[in-house]
Amino acid sequence: MLRIIIIGLAFLLSFQTARTQTIEKKIGEIAPEIRLPSPNGDTIALSSLKTKVVLIDFWGSWCAPCVKEQPALSELYKKYKNSAFTCGNGFEIYGVSLDNKKKQWQSVIKKYKIDWVQVSDLLFWTSPVARDYGIQELPFNILIDGNGVIIAKNLHGDELKQAIKKLLK
Repeated sequence: MLRIIIIGLAFLLSFQTARTQTIEKKIGEIAPEIRLPSPNGDTIALSSLKTKVVLIDFWGSWCAPCVKEQPALSELYKKYKNSAFTCGNGFEIYGVSLDNKKKQWQSVIKKYKIDWVQVSDLLFWTSPVARDYGIQELPFNILIDGNGVIIAKNLHGDELKQAIKKLLK
């Protein structure tokens, strides 16, 4: 019986993954709205950051490459949060965690002193946001302009730094 349940769960997960992989957001499209709770329970909408250049950072506290990337994101945030851009005023990071353990998520936020917006529905890979954005792997990010238009996808390290620099006024 346990074997049947495990096989059934594996089938459902593979079906969900296949369905998620068919939805890909393209550069030039409007980023779908995200409205998720912060670690303290307040719902924060992506649209509340309108007029700013926003990096939507999809990550998980259980994802080693995601956690490793946090100090570099912190540098970018500190450097550009009050900058003027050709396509927005100010820079924000909207961290969307695909976690399922709130304490673990909060612990990483505290450890790395992440002071930009953080949200999660704690639904792991079954989060509707993962489906809406076609997330296939982590870390993954999308850069949007002040009007919510996707201007770049999945940039990391120097590539991300250069993309943000190019947007400066």
